[in-house]
Amino acid sequence: MLENGFPKIRNETSLNLSIHSNKQDCHWYEETIDDDLKWSFALNSVLHQGTSEYQDIALLDTKRFGKVLVIDGKMQSAERDEFIYHECLIHPALLSHPNPKSVFIMGGGEGSTAREILKHKTIEKVVMCDIDQVVVDFCKKFLTVNSEAFYNKKLELVINDAKAELEKREEKFDIIVGDLADPVEGGPCYQLYTKTFYHNILRPKLNPNGIFVTQAGPAGIFTHKEVFTSIYNTMKQVFKYVKVYTAHIPSFADTWGWVMASDQQFEIEAKEMDQRIEERVKGELMYLNASSFLSASTLNKTISLALERETEVFSEENARYIHGHGVAYRHT
Repeated sequence: MLENGFPKIRNETSLNLSIHSNKQDCHWYEETIDDDLKWSFALNSVLHQGTSEYQDIALLDTKRFGKVLVIDGKMQSAERDEFIYHECLIHPALLSHPNPKSVFIMGGGEGSTAREILKHKTIEKVVMCDIDQVVVDFCKKFLTVNSEAFYNKKLELVINDAKAELEKREEKFDIIVGDLADPVEGGPCYQLYTKTFYHNILRPKLNPNGIFVTQAGPAGIFTHKEVFTSIYNTMKQVFKYVKVYTAHIPSFADTWGWVMASDQQFEIEAKEMDQRIEERVKGELMYLNASSFLSASTLNKTISLALERETEVFSEENARYIHGHGVAYRHT
């Protein structure tokens, strides 16, 4: 999800976290979307702040969106609407697969991605590989909605770089999920969006009929060219079938994008998707059904043309970045 670099500090805190008060003595968190755009949230309290080896981290209790996870100054997930992001990330790929049993999550430290995967009755094993122990530990402590997922016997939690972990594992997976932060200069994730990574490491770890799905950053009218179109075009160079879809996330103040890919055709009819939801998924989904997915994958003319015309391929030497900087950049 979003990860763009902490804005300037406005009170005495250990992090570069922008919090200020108005005349009514209400505290606000201020997020810098771009050089000329900011997005503010009224706060109840700051629950946690810290800096790991990889990222600046905060957990805020906001008045509008509930508990909010902030990494390197950008909202990663909000309690009130994270279900939109996570249902869109997980269920289209799992429902498109004929019989998904094993899933590898790149990132996903807050636990919500694993939670959604474990709703599927066919799942036998989920490997969640997050690079940051600090993020995982405080999400376990504070995001109690995911407690059941964290302690599910089907979940194997690994603290490691996802690239290194996939390289060393001999097993293959039915689904691989990229629940990663957006690529930022000095951030830990940009190499996991490259053609080299997709082709040499990730694709060989998919089973026949395997599907890869990744979050792909902002996909709004003004933001889709930041990384979304480049990630899509990069995946087109590696996989035979690629599908994009988008949804509005209120707490992100933007439309968000996902890209799904496979070497096997994975399209299913709307009626079949709804039937699979009923048969395979435990409990009720709050956002996704076949109709909403059909709508999500029907893109407007501006976005469609930009995807069609994109020529840039994401590489270590030619990466696109979201506005902001990660910890490593600031330490150089």
